[in-house]
Amino acid sequence: MRRREFIALLGVATAWPRAARAQQPALPVVGFVYPGTPELSTGIVAAFRKGLAEAGFTEGRNVNVEFRFAYGDNARLGELMADLVRRRVAVIVTPGSTSAALAAKAATTSIPVIFSVGTDPVEIGLVASLSRPGGNVTGIASLNAELAAKRLGLMLELVPKAERFAVLVNPGNRVAEAVTRDAQAAASAIGREVEMLGPSSAREIDAAFANAARKRIDALVVSPDPLLDNRRLQLVTLAAHQRLPTIYAHRENVEIGGLMSYGSSAADRDRLVGVYAGRILKGEAPANLPVMRAAKFEFIFNLQTAKALGLDVPATLLARADEVIE
Repeated sequence: MRRREFIALLGVATAWPRAARAQQPALPVVGFVYPGTPELSTGIVAAFRKGLAEAGFTEGRNVNVEFRFAYGDNARLGELMADLVRRRVAVIVTPGSTSAALAAKAATTSIPVIFSVGTDPVEIGLVASLSRPGGNVTGIASLNAELAAKRLGLMLELVPKAERFAVLVNPGNRVAEAVTRDAQAAASAIGREVEMLGPSSAREIDAAFANAARKRIDALVVSPDPLLDNRRLQLVTLAAHQRLPTIYAHRENVEIGGLMSYGSSAADRDRLVGVYAGRILKGEAPANLPVMRAAKFEFIFNLQTAKALGLDVPATLLARADEVIE
């Protein structure tokens, strides 16, 4: 072989892998929208990735994920969704946020949307029905916002002499009305008074706790909400400072010193979001994927915090806890 021909062939052989790589199809992209901060989403992201893996997808290998965060400002959600729609992502996921789910539904009627919400998705207009969602939206309903009766009951068992309860709920959340209705009905059923405290900002959380002190509230229930979730350290600190027995929706509050929590398992919920996203990527239509109901609920109790508050904890209550932090 002549030297010139050899060099030409060598050039073709060297260029071929680059050309082959250039012709490979782009990976599908999942848009992940969370109303809080990246720091507070680490557990959610880990569970979501686990669900994706169960469905056969690994980030960077056969799927890419575009993360968007609103940093506690729900007014930014529409802008974040519009950006993902412009990028023509394959699917949008909105774990743990009713506001983000509604923003995604408003932004697109063609890109599949996978939500997880704490209330009835039919009631708030996300889907037509649980069994046959229709349209481009489906997901997981944890019904965390509808557990006021259960949380009040647990608190009453721990503090049986409590007469005045308060519920912390963000009035800007679409589920605030349902939370208020359920809490008032639950309090009436057990013959207790309930005060609704409605902070819509971090500063108003301080004011809500001051209001609770003025009204001599005996026990507090914190409803699930992105604003309140993002301020969990503030909530736990204020509750400890006022020596106010408080129950939360999420275990993360208890892990940093909160008294107790009852709600659906966030890890299981967010894993299921990943599983559904994977099924969509494989070609299933969201209209044919029924809304899944959260099946795993957990009661977490911090015994150290109870002792610090001077509470006499019934053995029967501890026996029912899924986890006791000592």
